[in-house]
Amino acid sequence: MVTTKGLTGAEAFLHVLADMGVDHVFASPGSEWAPVWEVLANPDPQAGGLPRYLSARHEITAVGMASGYAKATGRLPGVIIHTTVGSLQAAMALRGAVQEQIPMVVFTGESVGFGEAPGPDPGFQWLRHLANVGGPVRLVEPCVKWGFAVNTPAVLPATVQRACQLALAPPRGPVFVSIPMESLFERMTTDPAPAAALPVPPVADPGGVADLARLLAAARNPLIITEEAGRSPGTVERLVELAELVGAAVVETRSTTFGNFPRNHPLHGGFDPKEYLHEADLVFLVATVAPWHPPSAGPGGGATVAVLDENPLHAELPYWGYRTDLCLTGALESSLGSLLERLRREIPAADPARAARRERWRGRYAERKAAWRDEALASKARRPMDTRWVMHELAQSLPPDAVVVEETITPRLAVHRYLDSLPPGSYFAGCAGGLGTGLGTALGVKVARPGRPVVLLIGDGSFNYNPVLPALGFAQEHGTPILVVLLNNHGYMSQKSGVPRYYPEGWAVRSRTFVGTSIVPCPDYAAIARAFEGYGERVEEPGEVRAAMERGLQAVGRGQTALLDMRLEPVN
Repeated sequence: MVTTKGLTGAEAFLHVLADMGVDHVFASPGSEWAPVWEVLANPDPQAGGLPRYLSARHEITAVGMASGYAKATGRLPGVIIHTTVGSLQAAMALRGAVQEQIPMVVFTGESVGFGEAPGPDPGFQWLRHLANVGGPVRLVEPCVKWGFAVNTPAVLPATVQRACQLALAPPRGPVFVSIPMESLFERMTTDPAPAAALPVPPVADPGGVADLARLLAAARNPLIITEEAGRSPGTVERLVELAELVGAAVVETRSTTFGNFPRNHPLHGGFDPKEYLHEADLVFLVATVAPWHPPSAGPGGGATVAVLDENPLHAELPYWGYRTDLCLTGALESSLGSLLERLRREIPAADPARAARRERWRGRYAERKAAWRDEALASKARRPMDTRWVMHELAQSLPPDAVVVEETITPRLAVHRYLDSLPPGSYFAGCAGGLGTGLGTALGVKVARPGRPVVLLIGDGSFNYNPVLPALGFAQEHGTPILVVLLNNHGYMSQKSGVPRYYPEGWAVRSRTFVGTSIVPCPDYAAIARAFEGYGERVEEPGEVRAAMERGLQAVGRGQTALLDMRLEPVN
């Protein structure tokens, strides 16, 4: 039980966060947080046990770091930002956290007294420059799961406690609280509730689990699709057991945000579910947001679609539209455990039909992997370099304990195809909801796993959306070196690709004039890393990719952030 009565608001704020399991706070704050800084500067041993405070220099970097930390640890991070202006900077990254259902507690300051109330004067800037009608919460309301403005010091401790509970309650997500600077100076008159239990996600309904087990046992051609099962390595283990038991392929989508199923497993079905929908008589969606597109282009009417997720109908989206014949709500790991218990009773130990299915999938897996390998090898001499060759070489260069973070668009399919040896919990995407969080996500993962090499794969378009200088400055200041592999095609391929698709005989195609797609002149990106005492290198020869990776990883081992500028075939 945490006691806050008699503490200042700043002391109570930090002690409640620590009591709720928040051990890291990523911050890009303003002057309103001076009372918190004073508490953190206290050398008194009794003030110990508080969250580690890390200054991220930019709001998008701070939220991205919190996202990466939560993904890598499963723990709840805190974020501190600067009132209305910081909230607006952070809004895009917060929207991404909502889309990905990443829990975090985000706090911003404000003033409600404007110097007229007794006590320390917050300063003239609040009246003229920083205050908005409705306060910070109003500005970010569409981008967070829940928001509240503390309106009296009496509710501050309990509000911080509740925010932590709500962030972890399914569906998880960012929770936003604004705290008046005046309340941080005040002495607290209350304690939060003595028992602050964190929510335990429910197991799916036993009757629905039994129905699903019968469907899987009876299916002739079951297909499993997943995008986010890899949040927990334990869930991946259960998914592997399920696939092997029923003889089903597991297909990820191009938009998958975790490593959801071992990509070197013979039951991995690749990244295009639509390829198999016409064959399936049962499609099982496990933590899947958008398994195919458009939603109406699903399996035939004779197939059954079953769904399991903590948030199966995705109320945060304006439109979903996928058919569901059986919809189960529940925590993935425990619900899949219950499902496996039922299936072991339903399915005989030796079943020739399922064994034949497994062998069929094994053959298709081998053919697909060989085709991808041949594509990469066919481009190994191409200059400018081909993305497939670069990904093939990167896969051979990664150390076994590497963690990969990815913020790309057009290269993403190649990333998925060739980086196939990463174990569960070693791959995280950092781009759902908007570009600009990749560097922050990678740094958050590095904070969580300081002893492992963290490699960020990022396009030059994505890189230009990131707050690069704050991120590299954070890595330099806090000793969190990462390897940045910049997939540089000098532009925005995703923007160019739409023009010939919609106007195949149009002016742009005929004249080869694609407007707004290039990032030229191409800067010396490697020099940016060197400006922060890092290592930077431009790579243009296909035969140099592995050697450059080795040099970059060696630099990271020495404590330097490294940036490898991989020059690919230009967009234009």
